[in-house]
Amino acid sequence: MTLDTLNTLPEQEADAWFGQCCAATKWRKQMTQQRPFTSLESIKKAAVSIWNTLEETDFLEAFEAHPMIGDVASLKAKFAHTQAMASHEQKGASEADDSVLQRLSELNHAYLNKNGFIFIICATGLSAQIMLEALEERIHHSREEELRIAAQQQIQITLLRLEKNL
Repeated sequence: MTLDTLNTLPEQEADAWFGQCCAATKWRKQMTQQRPFTSLESIKKAAVSIWNTLEETDFLEAFEAHPMIGDVASLKAKFAHTQAMASHEQKGASEADDSVLQRLSELNHAYLNKNGFIFIICATGLSAQIMLEALEERIHHSREEELRIAAQQQIQITLLRLEKNL
């Protein structure tokens, strides 16, 4: 997608394109309405600005579009694929021990039960062990603190997707 193409897409198609970056309806619609953009930086600035105006229901809507870390077989496949694409960023991820993946799965379910939403982390460049360590730390936070942290992680993910897709 080029910047010119994004700026001239019909509204429904632009909304769908932004939806690939973040599933929050209010965010997508406002991003679509903010067009035309002059640069990737202007898109990112708008993305953050809009994200910062959203409420808990919007954050939860964005979180729901993420797969939950919970299926050990899926985790192995995910990490193997990621390493093949970006081995320099995720060294060792495909070598994650079964016990690390199992613990990650167990804690993510506990996190969901505690907070009512899945564990969100910007996983680019992170190994399974690093994700597990982050989850082990964050599971002790209050729901309010985790909502704030997860929202920060979500906008980081969104910005990476914007950059990747444009």
